[in-house]
Amino acid sequence: MIKIRAFRAVNEVDKCQEYLKGHMQVLIDYNVMKITSYNQSWTLNPSAYVIVAEMESTGEMVGGIRVEVAKGNIPLPIEDAIGKLDKRIYSVVEKYGIEGGVGELCGLWNSKEVKGVGISFFLTRAAISIINQLKFRTLIGICAEYTLKMFSDVGFEIDKTLGNNGEFFYPDERYITRALGILNAETLSTANFYDKNIILDLRKEPCQIRIENGTKGDVEIDYDLIVKDVDDLIYNAKIK
Repeated sequence: MIKIRAFRAVNEVDKCQEYLKGHMQVLIDYNVMKITSYNQSWTLNPSAYVIVAEMESTGEMVGGIRVEVAKGNIPLPIEDAIGKLDKRIYSVVEKYGIEGGVGELCGLWNSKEVKGVGISFFLTRAAISIINQLKFRTLIGICAEYTLKMFSDVGFEIDKTLGNNGEFFYPDERYITRALGILNAETLSTANFYDKNIILDLRKEPCQIRIENGTKGDVEIDYDLIVKDVDDLIYNAKIK
């Protein structure tokens, strides 16, 4: 069985370091190092939340993803990632922040041990499910070509107002990355029926055991998605 749970980054320092170690190994495996979602600054960010997948038998972390909420003067990873390529991203974040709050889905990884199981899908849906607890409306992010379908299924749409019709060469010229957004992360109106129902069910019952249909067959997942000690800072629009 695999356990997927959520926590506030500043509350579990050791687990954040384990997350960083696992994420770094994946980046080394794929020879991709220049991405802004890999750094340690988020571990001290009171508005960063982590969702991890752990083997229930051993406690080994086999995957993770983060939700970072735009508050105060701490930039979202997407601002650092594409701000030098298109400064309009700052206005986008500010606009959504004023219109109900904005956060970013970032730092997704899973280890070789669970490659092909579907952990990325489970983590992504789990992360979107906790947004009602974090109380913001719009979720944004960036994704590579190979994850575009997955992100589209859960409701992300390409923001074609940014970059070249929504596309950027990032982290380098080998990769085309797309800027994405779920314009209403509460209703999930742009998600497909299957993924939307799973996400809403996890919101209704954040602690549950589910049999998920993975890419290599059924997988038993123990979800624990109640976030303790949610940050209540008021969003402060940033002027760029």
